[in-house]
Amino acid sequence: MSSLLQTLYRYHAWANTAFLDKLEGIDPEKHGKELQTCLRLMCHSLVVSRIFASHLQGVAHVFTSDNLEETPPLAELREAVTSADQWYLAYVGTVSPATLSEAIAFTFTDGDKGQMTREEMLTHVVLHAGYHRGEVGRLLWQLSIEPPWDTFAVHLHQTEPSRRRQGGKELAFAQG
Repeated sequence: MSSLLQTLYRYHAWANTAFLDKLEGIDPEKHGKELQTCLRLMCHSLVVSRIFASHLQGVAHVFTSDNLEETPPLAELREAVTSADQWYLAYVGTVSPATLSEAIAFTFTDGDKGQMTREEMLTHVVLHAGYHRGEVGRLLWQLSIEPPWDTFAVHLHQTEPSRRRQGGKELAFAQG
């Protein structure tokens, strides 16, 4: 099992929750188009994570595209994202280093062929979601809504406050 992958997936779940929480505060009457775009981006990340979970399990997935035709409502999307995040946390908690180095051949939804190691797939899912959360963050800024501070360093320091200490002294931690 990879300690770094476990930490990355705890961060991934933490960030997904923070963004879904923030989306709950958007007024759909006032900013319906922007909210829908944010939900589509989060849904796309979910679908990609499910596709790669299928690859990791060696089973066929049901997706013909990298997004759903109909975006689920926020509550349903939250439930699905949380479920996927929990699956990945369990997977990275038990997968062996030897298994992580295994290469898996697969087909993308557009028909192109691909091959990645399990570790590369796991890394891709985290980085891919971070990219799209960044897009959601930009949309939130455009609505004058402060997005969650989605960085790995912030996650580490919020979830492990002792990291702010160095040599027994409290360090000032500026975001960014």
